[in-house]
Amino acid sequence: MDIVKKIASSLAIAFAGAIVAIFLYSKINNQSREVSVQGTSPMQLTSYVAPVSPQAQLPDLTQAAEKSVHAVVHITTKVKAQSYGGSDNPLYDFFFGPRGNSPQPRGYNQEPEYNMGAGSGVIIGSEGYIVTNNHVIEDADNIEVVLNDSRKFTAKVIGRDPNTDIALVKIDAKDLPYLTWGNSESLKLGEWVLAVGNPFNLTSTVTAGIVSAKSRSIGIMSGQMPLESFIQTDAAVNPGNSGGALVNASGELVGINAAIASRTGSYSGYSFAVPSSIAHKVVDDLKQFGGVQRALLGVEMKPVDDDLAKEKNLGKIEGVYVVRITDQGAARQAGIKAGDVITAVNGNQVNAPQQLQEQIGKYRPGDKVAITVKRNGDLKQYDVVLRNTKGDTSIVKESFSVLGAEFAPITEKDKERLKIEEGIQVINLSNGKLKDAGVKNGFIITDINKSSVSSVEDVKRVLSQSSNKKPILVEGVYPGGEWTYYVFKLEE
Repeated sequence: MDIVKKIASSLAIAFAGAIVAIFLYSKINNQSREVSVQGTSPMQLTSYVAPVSPQAQLPDLTQAAEKSVHAVVHITTKVKAQSYGGSDNPLYDFFFGPRGNSPQPRGYNQEPEYNMGAGSGVIIGSEGYIVTNNHVIEDADNIEVVLNDSRKFTAKVIGRDPNTDIALVKIDAKDLPYLTWGNSESLKLGEWVLAVGNPFNLTSTVTAGIVSAKSRSIGIMSGQMPLESFIQTDAAVNPGNSGGALVNASGELVGINAAIASRTGSYSGYSFAVPSSIAHKVVDDLKQFGGVQRALLGVEMKPVDDDLAKEKNLGKIEGVYVVRITDQGAARQAGIKAGDVITAVNGNQVNAPQQLQEQIGKYRPGDKVAITVKRNGDLKQYDVVLRNTKGDTSIVKESFSVLGAEFAPITEKDKERLKIEEGIQVINLSNGKLKDAGVKNGFIITDINKSSVSSVEDVKRVLSQSSNKKPILVEGVYPGGEWTYYVFKLEE
C-alpha cells in the first residue's frame, strides 16, 4: 500500500514538473519571438531604412542611345599643310595636335602635303544637314562623312562660326536618321545625359554622365566675339568626340560636345558642350543667311560678387553689373544706365555675364527683348531692340555680294593647259572689291585665303569664314599663264 502511494506521489510530482517545464518553455519562446518581431533582424532594418522606390532607380537610357548612334557621324578631314598659317585655334590643336606652320614653296605640279583630322557630327535633318564643331572642319580642303551604316559622303561647308565653335555641313543624301533639338535651358543639375561620338576613331561610342554645371566659360573660343556658356558634364569625352551629340534621356539633342578639361590630353573628369540654345540659333542663321546674325545689347559688364555688392551697396548678390554703356548701343537707346544690375532677359534669370550672353545670343538684330534691371533697389523693365555689329538693326548681308563679279566654271582643257586642279573664272566685273583691287576679266581664282575654290559656293564659304577686318588674299592665274595675287579688305 505504501509502495503504491509512493509511486502515485512520484508520478504526480513528475506530472506537475512537466507542466511547469512546458509553461516556462512556452513563456521563454514567446519572448524570443517578440524580440524578433520588434525588428532586431538586420535585413528587416536595412529594408526599412532604405526602401527601394522608382525615384531611386537609374533612368533607362537604352532608347536614347539607340536613337542617337544612328544620327551621329564620323568626320575625317584633309588639310593642306601650307594652308595652316597659325590660326591660333586652341580647340583644333588640342584635339588634333598642332599643324605645321612653315609654308612650303608652292609647286603646281606636285601633290600637296596634307594633315589629317577626325571628329564627329550630328545629323539634324533627313536631307543631309550635319552640325559639328568649327574646329573639326576649320581650313579643311576635304571633308568626308561616314554614317553609322558605313556609307561615305563628301561634305560641303554651309557655314561656320568661330565665336561659338559651331559649323554646318551638308551631304548629298536623303531619308537620313536625325536628332531633334531639345531645350538645353530646361536641363537640371544632376540630370542624366549621353555623349555620343567617335573617340580615338572608335565609331558609335556612347558614354553617360550627369549635368555637372551650366553656363561655364573656360576661355577657349578663337573668334573675335567669343560666346561661351558651356554645359559641363562628367560624361567621358575624348579626342574624336568633338562635334558629337549630347542628348538627354529622351534622345533629344541638347548640346554639341566641344572640349574637355584635361592635363593629359585625354578625359579626366569633365567635358563641355555648346548648349542647344546657342547651337540651334547659329545653325538656323547659317542656313538662312550664310553667316551668324549676332545681336548685341551694347553693355560692358561683370558679375556681382560679395565685394562688388558691398562696394556699390547693391544688397542681394544677384544679376550682372553694368560697368559701361556703349555709344548708340541698344541698351543706351532703351534707357539702361551704367551702375544698373541686369537680373533677367524675357523673364529668364541671369547671374553671370555668360548667362546674359547666352540669352541675348538666341536673338537676331531687330528683335525686341524685355530686360529686367535693378536700380537703387527697385526693379524696372526696359524693352530693348537689339542691334548688330554695325550698330543698326538690319540683317548683315553675306560678304560675297561686295565682290562685284560674275563667275563661271573652268573647263577641263584649261585645267590641263594651266596645270591646275580647280578654280573659278571671273567673266564679268562691276563696281566692287575685285575691280578695285585690280582684277581683270578672265582671271581664274584658285585660292582665297589659302583655301581652294572651284565654285561660287566655295567663294561664299571662304568669305563667310573670314573676318571683315582682316585682309583677303586672292590667288590665281590668267589664261595666258601669268600667276598673280590680289589683297583687299571686305570693309575699310
